[in-house]
Amino acid sequence: MNETLTTKNKENPLGYEPIGKLLIKFSVPSIIALVVNALYNIVDQIFIGRGVGFLGNGATNVILPLTMVVIALGLLVGDGCAAYLSLHLGKGDKEAAAKGVGNAITLSIILGIVLAVFSIVLLEPLCHLFGATENILPYALDYGKIIIIGFPFSVINCALSGIIRADGSPRYSMMGMIMGCIVNIILNPIFIFGLHWGVAGSALATIIGQILNSGYYLLYLRKFKSINVQKAYFKLKSGIIIKVCSLGISSFITQIAVVAMIAISNNVMVKYGAMSVYGADIPITTMGITMKVNQMIMAIVLGIATGAQPILGYNYGAGNMERTKKTFKIIVVAATICMGLAFIGFQCLPNAILSIFGTESELYTEFAVKCLRIFLLFCILNGFQMCTGIFFQAIGKPVQATLVSVSRQIVFIIPATLILPVFIGVDGALWAGPVADGLAFVLAAVILKMQWKKIFAVAPKAETHEIFNRKEQVLTPE
Repeated sequence: MNETLTTKNKENPLGYEPIGKLLIKFSVPSIIALVVNALYNIVDQIFIGRGVGFLGNGATNVILPLTMVVIALGLLVGDGCAAYLSLHLGKGDKEAAAKGVGNAITLSIILGIVLAVFSIVLLEPLCHLFGATENILPYALDYGKIIIIGFPFSVINCALSGIIRADGSPRYSMMGMIMGCIVNIILNPIFIFGLHWGVAGSALATIIGQILNSGYYLLYLRKFKSINVQKAYFKLKSGIIIKVCSLGISSFITQIAVVAMIAISNNVMVKYGAMSVYGADIPITTMGITMKVNQMIMAIVLGIATGAQPILGYNYGAGNMERTKKTFKIIVVAATICMGLAFIGFQCLPNAILSIFGTESELYTEFAVKCLRIFLLFCILNGFQMCTGIFFQAIGKPVQATLVSVSRQIVFIIPATLILPVFIGVDGALWAGPVADGLAFVLAAVILKMQWKKIFAVAPKAETHEIFNRKEQVLTPE
């Protein structure tokens, strides 16, 4: 047993390289990849806002919940498999790790196809469910019927991105995302302004980028560093699928909760906006822009946390508790600093941020500024909560990870969104944001404090400490 432990840690720098160096290698590419992924929606929003108008932007907000379901499925498989891969590599079981990857790829393809078929058949009812107004619905249908074609590719991209990072190739993961985004950025103005295809052109630009991205990722199947993925491993095994999905369930539930939150928020905005001077279309559009701007910042924090996931999972699996603790503390500090800077921007420069998406009426600008400032008032607290959820997921604690992850999106923000507008009108939906952020922070802190000693109750073996001080390097992240 000790010989096996020694061998596996000599093979993987996650066990002995300085944590700061590892975080730079893994988190920076992860941040770039996730920010680029978030840019898919932001780019559409910018060009549609300038080329079509705010009703076109409202359409992308209506379709946003569907694209979030795609991300949820990708994270269910990708984050779950990344944790599965890291934990089994930490234990020295490469065959089990390879089987997990093969099963995850097959599952992601199946889920993407099923979701696309379901969405295209029920597109119009789904648009109504997600808050489409009479003015926005035609744009939503034009945008949605094309964007849905890219769902299978998008699920594959999201899943493989995390798996490739966990294999020690964060740059490869990053380059795939960048490739797709650059194509999207180039084609959007051509299709919208040059060919006058409107929201449909923006959707087409998006899926072309996604197709190229998935092709690039699938080429990696022959380039895995830590494992050898054989054809037989692509055959689904219920035991492996259940374990992979259990490790990714917190990410999935978090994203599905976002879908529910957006759907409820859109409908609340339409209902109470219609009772205000702003009307129904302005609140639903501006809230969508606020969420997408926040998604961009959260992508940075999520990149920090998910970049650390292989480090956390490997060292916890190998029994090195001190490296696990240190990694967690570093990412919490980094994430909090990022959210603090974002808070300053949201409060001090809202007009500059909103101007990127085009200019509209004074009422539109008034509510958009209010939306950005109020809804994201306590965003500085979100870094700790996100890092805590990823930490529990990385060390194989799906129950705690799920509790922390869903607290904001289900337990707190949905009830607040439904209750507060009853008393203070459409502004109540904005105040639901800081209420949920504050309560979710408290809950994450309480759960972490209760679990901390239990998690690290088993001290690392002496042999492990000796191995971590060695400088052999066979598998180096790109």
